[in-house]
Order: sequence, then structure tokens, then C-alpha cells
Amino acid sequence: MSLTLTLTKEQALDLLYQMPPEEKMAVLVEMATQAREGHEARRRHLHSKVRQLCAKRGLDWDAMGEQEREDFIDAIVHEDRACSQ
Repeated sequence: MSLTLTLTKEQALDLLYQMPPEEKMAVLVEMATQAREGHEARRRHLHSKVRQLCAKRGLDWDAMGEQEREDFIDAIVHEDRACSQ
């Protein structure tokens, strides 16, 4: 049997503050590790999508310079706006 407890941010922090310092540190390190892993997974996914968009337009992301990349991303962001037409 599995039980899920829903806490507010304040309740979770109150529980964390009650823990001994070494346990608090372990919890914070685990949370930071999970956040970093999630960030890295999102970054890899987004880089893959950008490379796919480039390939569809006959471009090579890895061969592009920094300014070319910025211009490409700017064009993608604004392509559906009236100002780009």
C-alpha cells in the first residue's frame, strides 16, 4: 500500500528545519542533484530539437557560429509574429 502526503511549501520547510543539520544537508544535496539532472535532460532534449529544426532548414547547428545560432533562435522565436512578415 502506498500513501501520498501533500504538503505546502511552508509545511515541507518546517519539517526540513526540524531535521538535524547533516540530514538537512543530505536532503538539499539530493534535491540539487535531481534538479541538475532534470536540467541536463531538458538541455539535451532541447539541443536535439534545435539540431532537428536546423536540419529541416538545411543548416548544421554544430557548424554555425555563435551569432548564426543567435540569429537562428531569434528567427524561430519570432517566425509566427506579424513583425517577422
